[in-house]
Amino acid sequence: MMIIFEATIKENGIGGWFLQLKDTITQRVEKCDDLKEFSETIEKMGLDYGGHIDEVKWIVDENVPQKHIIEVKEQMAKIQKELFNDSND
Repeated sequence: MMIIFEATIKENGIGGWFLQLKDTITQRVEKCDDLKEFSETIEKMGLDYGGHIDEVKWIVDENVPQKHIIEVKEQMAKIQKELFNDSND
Protein backbone atom coordinates (compact mmCIF):
# COMPACT_ATOMS: atom_id res chain seq x y z
CA MET A 1 0.00 0.00 0.00
CA MET A 2 1.36 3.40 -1.03
CA ILE A 3 0.91 6.13 1.56
CA ILE A 4 0.30 9.27 -0.45
CA PHE A 5 -0.65 12.65 0.96
CA GLU A 6 -1.88 15.54 -1.14
CA ALA A 7 -0.83 19.08 -0.26
CA THR A 8 -2.94 21.69 -2.00
CA ILE A 9 -2.06 25.38 -2.04
CA LYS A 10 -5.34 27.32 -1.76
CA GLU A 11 -6.38 30.96 -1.51
CA ASN A 12 -7.78 32.01 1.87
CA GLY A 13 -9.99 34.75 0.42
CA ILE A 14 -8.23 37.56 2.31
CA GLY A 15 -5.14 37.98 0.16
CA GLY A 16 -3.19 35.05 1.48
CA TRP A 17 -2.94 31.29 1.18
CA PHE A 18 -3.26 28.11 3.21
CA LEU A 19 -2.34 24.50 2.67
CA GLN A 20 -4.85 21.70 2.66
CA LEU A 21 -3.30 18.37 3.59
CA LYS A 22 -5.15 15.21 2.64
CA ASP A 23 -4.44 11.59 3.52
CA THR A 24 -5.57 9.78 0.35
CA ILE A 25 -6.09 6.52 2.25
CA THR A 26 -8.43 7.71 5.01
CA GLN A 27 -9.59 10.85 3.12
CA ARG A 28 -8.77 12.84 6.28
CA VAL A 29 -8.24 16.53 5.50
CA GLU A 30 -6.43 19.10 7.64
CA LYS A 31 -6.06 22.85 7.05
CA CYS A 32 -2.67 24.42 7.71
CA ASP A 33 -2.28 28.20 7.81
CA ASP A 34 1.49 28.15 7.40
CA LEU A 35 4.36 25.79 6.70
CA LYS A 36 5.24 25.36 10.37
CA GLU A 37 1.72 24.08 11.02
CA PHE A 38 1.98 22.02 7.81
CA SER A 39 5.16 20.23 8.90
CA GLU A 40 3.74 19.51 12.38
CA THR A 41 0.47 18.23 10.88
CA ILE A 42 2.12 16.01 8.27
CA GLU A 43 4.33 14.53 10.99
CA LYS A 44 1.29 13.82 13.19
CA MET A 45 -0.71 12.31 10.32
CA GLY A 46 2.30 10.23 9.31
CA LEU A 47 2.32 8.61 12.75
CA ASP A 48 -0.72 6.60 11.62
CA TYR A 49 1.72 4.82 9.30
CA GLY A 50 4.67 4.55 11.66
CA GLY A 51 6.03 7.86 10.40
CA HIS A 52 6.32 6.57 6.85
CA ILE A 53 4.86 8.52 3.94
CA ASP A 54 5.67 7.36 0.39
CA GLU A 55 4.87 10.58 -1.40
CA VAL A 56 3.50 14.08 -0.97
CA LYS A 57 1.77 15.25 -4.14
CA TRP A 58 1.70 19.02 -4.51
CA ILE A 59 -1.37 20.54 -6.09
CA VAL A 60 -2.09 24.21 -6.78
CA ASP A 61 -5.68 25.44 -6.93
CA GLU A 62 -6.30 27.19 -10.24
CA ASN A 63 -7.07 30.59 -8.66
CA VAL A 64 -3.77 30.79 -6.76
CA PRO A 65 -1.58 33.64 -8.03
CA GLN A 66 2.04 32.99 -8.97
CA LYS A 67 3.30 35.13 -6.06
CA HIS A 68 1.71 32.76 -3.52
CA ILE A 69 3.25 29.72 -5.21
CA ILE A 70 6.66 31.40 -5.07
CA GLU A 71 6.09 32.34 -1.42
CA VAL A 72 5.28 28.74 -0.47
CA LYS A 73 8.30 27.42 -2.39
CA GLU A 74 10.64 29.96 -0.79
CA GLN A 75 9.38 29.21 2.73
CA MET A 76 9.64 25.48 2.02
CA ALA A 77 13.25 25.89 0.87
CA LYS A 78 14.05 27.90 4.00
CA ILE A 79 12.57 25.20 6.25
CA GLN A 80 14.46 22.43 4.44
CA LYS A 81 17.68 24.41 4.73
CA GLU A 82 17.11 24.76 8.49
CA LEU A 83 16.34 21.05 8.82
CA PHE A 84 19.52 19.98 7.08
CA ASN A 85 21.82 22.73 8.31
CA ASP A 86 23.55 21.51 11.49
CA SER A 87 25.70 24.64 11.86
CA ASN A 88 22.65 26.71 12.82
CA ASP A 89 23.28 26.82 16.55
